[in-house]
Amino acid sequence: MNAAADVNRAIDAVWRMEAPRLIAGLARQVRDVGLAEELAQEALVAALQAWPKSGVPDRPGAWLMQTAKRKAIDLFRRNKRFQAIGEGIAHELEQEQMTPPDLDAALDDQIGDDLLGLIFTACHPVLSPEARTALTLRLLCGLTTEEIARAFLSPEPTIAQRIVRAKRALADAGVEFEVPRGQDLSDRLESVLEVIYLVFNEGYSATSGDDLVRPQLSNEAMRLARILAGLAAEEPEVHGLLALMEIQASRFAARVGPDGEPILLPDQNRARWDHLLIRRALGGLARAEALLRESRTGPGPYVLQAGIAACHARAKTADETDWERIVALYEALGALQPSPVIELNRAVAVSMARGPAAGLAIVDGLRDEPALKTYHLLPGVRADLLAKLGRHSEARADFEHAASLARNERERAHLLKRAAESAAGT
Repeated sequence: MNAAADVNRAIDAVWRMEAPRLIAGLARQVRDVGLAEELAQEALVAALQAWPKSGVPDRPGAWLMQTAKRKAIDLFRRNKRFQAIGEGIAHELEQEQMTPPDLDAALDDQIGDDLLGLIFTACHPVLSPEARTALTLRLLCGLTTEEIARAFLSPEPTIAQRIVRAKRALADAGVEFEVPRGQDLSDRLESVLEVIYLVFNEGYSATSGDDLVRPQLSNEAMRLARILAGLAAEEPEVHGLLALMEIQASRFAARVGPDGEPILLPDQNRARWDHLLIRRALGGLARAEALLRESRTGPGPYVLQAGIAACHARAKTADETDWERIVALYEALGALQPSPVIELNRAVAVSMARGPAAGLAIVDGLRDEPALKTYHLLPGVRADLLAKLGRHSEARADFEHAASLARNERERAHLLKRAAESAAGT
């Protein structure tokens, strides 16, 4: 009983590690992401049947790939629509049988382009952001439909339908399984980085539910970004995004109290930050900045945001934070990507650098922004600045308004606590 359980755990671990490589390699050959995942799943079923009896093979990834290819041959022989592709794989398998290759090495030879191709396919702009996110978590992070649904607090059938429709949309649009080149690479990379950061942020600051953070999602996003950084090593924005996420993730242990309540950045115990992760992140940011100097180009949004996060990471105490530098970086970010959310963040930085009245003037200019009408952080920031100015009754009203807009229970409770403190004049 224990031996079987150990094998099943090993199979689960192997699948988590090998699934993206397996699906990527198959997708290149069959030119259909949905079909590639089906073949990979069939190989997994075969492993679940065979490995408890024979044991986990020395090269499990190669075993799964060879099994999936044989499943493909069976499918292609039954379905004439796939016959041309099937003949190509059949010939390849015949060659392997004549001269058995090192299948692990063969996988590694192609895996870079295959994984990049899968990343760019899953994050293709033809899909909605929600579909890109679900498909990425499924194909590249190896999460089950149930895990994705639980992470985003969505019904499992909703996520399942989203994934099925995404695969169908890629097939209907005739999306090529390939790594884009030149300008197309830069254009498509933006979509990929957007999906990775969206996944990270949902883990770092959950938009809804009872938990403030869901580290599993953030860890999956960082793992994916590290793969991308290795495969697209000359892209500054990739290194910038990874550095940004690593600095933010370094605060996980310090940003939630014993009862799950949020601890704001100025109040965090910086000794609890992961300083090894911070050093790694600062090295990645330095790499991004070096690439920008070599190419004589300006920083993109993720390098700028990583620069902001680095200002916090380098400060030994909250009082030592270089707020004027942060204000300048937010101004550069706003010039690159005009956004009321960026302007709100700049207002916070200005308030820290030049006083709450200066920040409040910027915030008040954002109160009629349609994009911020239901954004709980707008009244939340305004309330905090009003409280610092001693305008407690106004602060209470804004804290209560912010709480009514917040969907995360921990954030709502924190805002109501601040409202009660304002009512007491503290």
